[in-house]
Amino acid sequence: MGTTSIKADMLRRMFLCGAKNLEIKKEWINDLNVFPVPDGDTGTNMTLTIKSAADEVERLENANMDALGKAISSGSLRGARGNSGVILSQLLRGFTKVVREHNSLDVRVLTEAMQKAVETAYKAVMKPKEGTILTVARMMAVKAAEADGTVKTMEEFFDLVLHEGDLALATTPELLPVLKEAGVVDSGGAGLMTVIHGAVDAFYGLEPQEDFTAPKVEIKRTEAPISTDEITFGYCTEFIVKLEKEFSEEDEEEMKSYLLSLGDSLVFVAGDDMVKVHVHTNHPGRAFEKGLEYGQLTRMKVDNMREEHQERLFNSSEVAAAKKEEEKLRKSLNVPAAEKERKEVAFVAVTVGDGLTALFKQLGVDEVIQGGQTMNPSTQDVLDAIKRAHAKDVFVLPNNKNVILTANQARDLTEDCSVHVIPTSSVPQGICAVISFAPERSADENASVMASEIANVKSGEVTYAVRDTSIDGVKICEGDIMGIGDKGLLAVGKSVEEVIPKMLEQMVDDESSVISIYNGADYSDEDAEALADEIADKYPDCDVEATNGGQPVFYCIISVE
Repeated sequence: MGTTSIKADMLRRMFLCGAKNLEIKKEWINDLNVFPVPDGDTGTNMTLTIKSAADEVERLENANMDALGKAISSGSLRGARGNSGVILSQLLRGFTKVVREHNSLDVRVLTEAMQKAVETAYKAVMKPKEGTILTVARMMAVKAAEADGTVKTMEEFFDLVLHEGDLALATTPELLPVLKEAGVVDSGGAGLMTVIHGAVDAFYGLEPQEDFTAPKVEIKRTEAPISTDEITFGYCTEFIVKLEKEFSEEDEEEMKSYLLSLGDSLVFVAGDDMVKVHVHTNHPGRAFEKGLEYGQLTRMKVDNMREEHQERLFNSSEVAAAKKEEEKLRKSLNVPAAEKERKEVAFVAVTVGDGLTALFKQLGVDEVIQGGQTMNPSTQDVLDAIKRAHAKDVFVLPNNKNVILTANQARDLTEDCSVHVIPTSSVPQGICAVISFAPERSADENASVMASEIANVKSGEVTYAVRDTSIDGVKICEGDIMGIGDKGLLAVGKSVEEVIPKMLEQMVDDESSVISIYNGADYSDEDAEALADEIADKYPDCDVEATNGGQPVFYCIISVE
């Protein structure tokens, strides 16, 4: 006879062992990164995300399913880092919504929980891509549903789900050609299966093995270059529908299908009394009209992503100087600092490196979160910074594409102020966003302008390869210097001085006027200045400047505007 149900104490043990298994194997998962950069951080992000939940679970004593589910959901949600961590937190959030309603879990309840996990995660992601962690989770949930009624024991169920998950992971390169060319499976999917394998091992009484040896992944490489072109829609459209009538699952599916027919990058979150929408489209009005079918619209925002660049300077140096004078005056008069007043506007930025931190401070950023490409901050890190900023409107600059989803999650958890996440995917875009701010505009107008302005910034990062691979048909050897742009690989060479000119040939056009170089901790100021002089000679119509950013991992960050 097999086991037909599991109780809270067993689920607790399974979850903690799954988290431990992920921690043991995180470096292997990091190495599955498509780009062979020295900071492939999917494993690290997922580990820190689930560890935040594990810490809360470990503090529970004699917990029931409801308390256990709350701890897993809350801990992972607030500890989520990077896109992979946010998706994992959403999977756990959906799973525990079902789990919390039961005293014990049988095959039927686990199947329902898996369905809810997938539904919740897909809703939270801008136009989900197949061949990722989402695919792995979905295929397992589908297999579980197909077996509903035929599988009765936990042993049979776990064997079925594990086999399907492993199969789904192995097929991710067939769905995402960039994985196939790089010779890796999806790292997020690998992280998810690592958690599940650890959990199932715990069910059988096994402990995670510390002496883990990474498996070799054998995947046939494609010879053709991978196209990185994407369809772009001109208007970033956001709104909330305050529901005035019943909004069924059928209505939800119909509305999502309609919005996807208008564009892409859809984020769709449905609650009990509201629906939140983000979509890129060429027809914002049609999206609004669809929302009006179900209720009143609020927080409507449309960003024209094709709007031409108009440079506006925000004289933050005067503001900083005034603050210093005020502090001196208070000290001279022995007057204690007044209770911090709630400001109208504040900025939160994510970056790393003494030089870049100082630069953002000089530009008027109130809170700088240390992190980014080498260490993605958690949702809680962003929430704490928003709270410290203490303003009615807070602008958050993620400055990394792997932090945007985390920032959005923090925004959605904030209730006492308006948070505007500007989707900056690089440090240069963050700098541009701050400079584009104008005090005379409203917060919503500023958010719209800032989001539009960053689209005119081209960014590039120079680092080294940590393994042999192939990207976009280009062979890369361990130790090579790589130039990575906004949409993929730009250049490969043996030195920074060789790679940056190749990058700029693809980044600079007739409209370019400014080229900025931010040299990192491993690239000297002297070398950066010499490089800037050479670039200035080659592009006499552009202003070229070098600034010490002090960032790790990347020898240089390049900006072209």
